[in-house]
Order: sequence, then C-alpha cells, then structure tokens
Amino acid sequence: MSTRRFTQLDVFTATPLKGNPLAAVHDADGLSDAQMAAFARWTNLSETTFLLPPTEQGADYRVRIFTPDRELPFAGHPTLGSCHAWLAAGGVARDAEEVVQQCGVGLVRIRRDGSRLAFAAPPLRRHGAVDEATLAQIARSLRIPRDAIRASNWVDNGPGWVAVMLGSRDEVLALKPDFAAMGALEVGVVAPWPGGEADFEVRAFVPTLGVPEDPVTGSLNAGLAQWLIGAGLAPSRYVASQGTAMGRAGRVFVEQRGDDVWIGGDSVAVVTGQVLL
Repeated sequence: MSTRRFTQLDVFTATPLKGNPLAAVHDADGLSDAQMAAFARWTNLSETTFLLPPTEQGADYRVRIFTPDRELPFAGHPTLGSCHAWLAAGGVARDAEEVVQQCGVGLVRIRRDGSRLAFAAPPLRRHGAVDEATLAQIARSLRIPRDAIRASNWVDNGPGWVAVMLGSRDEVLALKPDFAAMGALEVGVVAPWPGGEADFEVRAFVPTLGVPEDPVTGSLNAGLAQWLIGAGLAPSRYVASQGTAMGRAGRVFVEQRGDDVWIGGDSVAVVTGQVLL
C-alpha cells in the first residue's frame, strides 16, 4: 500500500452538497483492477475515478471509472470532476483551450469556459426508436400509464441509457419507480419546464449500477441533448435541472456548436487529502 492524493468533488454545481459527488484518486499507477473496484465499493458513490498517465497519443491524462459494482467506459460527471481534479493538482494540457481525456470510449475533448468545464458528447452507441415491449416495461417500472410517455429514444453512449419524455416537470418529480420492474434497464426521464429556472427537468434511474437514482448525470444529459436537439424537441442551447427530487440543485449547460454537442457544468472540491491504497 502507498499514500496517494485524493479529492472528493461535487459536480454540476458551484454549491457544495447540491450536485453529484465524485471520488478521484490521483497517481493511480500500480493499482490493480481489484484494488480499484474494492475502493469504489467502499466509497459507495455512483462513481469513483482513478487518474493515470495517458497511453494514447493526443491524450493529456487517462481515467478509469468505477461504480460500486462495475467499470464504465464513459460517464459524464466523472469526466468533468476528474478533469477539474487533474487541473487543480497541477495538470497541464497540451492545448490551452481544451483538455483531452482518455477513457474506455476513446478520447474525449473537454473545453474550458472560465471556471466551468464542458465535454464533447461522444457518439451514441445505440440510438433510435424504442420497441413497444420496452416502453411498456418502462411505463410499468415508472408506475405511469403508457400514454404518459410523449416521446422516447435510445441514447446509449456507454452506460446503456434509454430515455422517455413526459408532459411536465411535475410528472417527472412525482415518479416513484418500481426498480424490480425496471430490471436491467437504465432509464432517463425528461420533461420541459416552461418559464422555470431551467428549460428541462431530468431524472436518471440506474438500479443496475447499485445506485437506484443518480443525482446529476452527464452521460444521460449528453445522450438526451443529441436526441432532443436532433429531433427539434430542444433548442441548440439550453439548461437542464437534475437532482431536485433528491434535494440537490444540479445544473447542466448544453450547447451545440457545429457538429459537437457540449455538456457543461461547474465542479467544486469538497474534500482533499490522502488515501492509503
């Protein structure tokens, strides 16, 4: 065992305790897969990341992302939080405008916008129409009538997301899912919030990751943005609210620039220190 730098952050918020927590272990060279998985189970956060030197040309650093029960090829709030932690620890990117992260889906570009970071949404691994049997299962698991689902799409960029749109923010916030009925599905729910503090309200249900509801979810919002903007259901620039039902106040800043959709948010370090691993 050796002592390594450790940062615990709150992501998609500038106010501590109002976003989505992330544990980041710096200088993780030499840790085995089993050690990383064990530490992620111990933190019991939705994700724990391990920062490593890059192995691909063009990357500034490499990150491995673990939930309490498996490794993910990509996730959004770990991307922004890990980049924030890497920069705060003295990381210097090759490009003054962008940082390039290496992870399981390849290279992910992260743009600096003042104190806020934004990642370029990776290509969707699965997209398009959701079959009727899956929609019926989603409706049962959300305990809503099938006709309450106004639109739907696969928005899988790694974790496996399938998304549905409801008619109102109140409907989204009233959901009390049946996670057993959800089975292996990872369900994102979105609804417009006309005249609100944000343009949309989002919830993310991920019982397969050992965390039934995720407070604020970058990967889901990335997939949602690609779907909603592409389908004309959202403007090219908007703000999503997430975490309200859990007492959080996450904000996700979405902007399409050319062919890229950028998913941005603030991050703040809450705990810094050392960990023995």
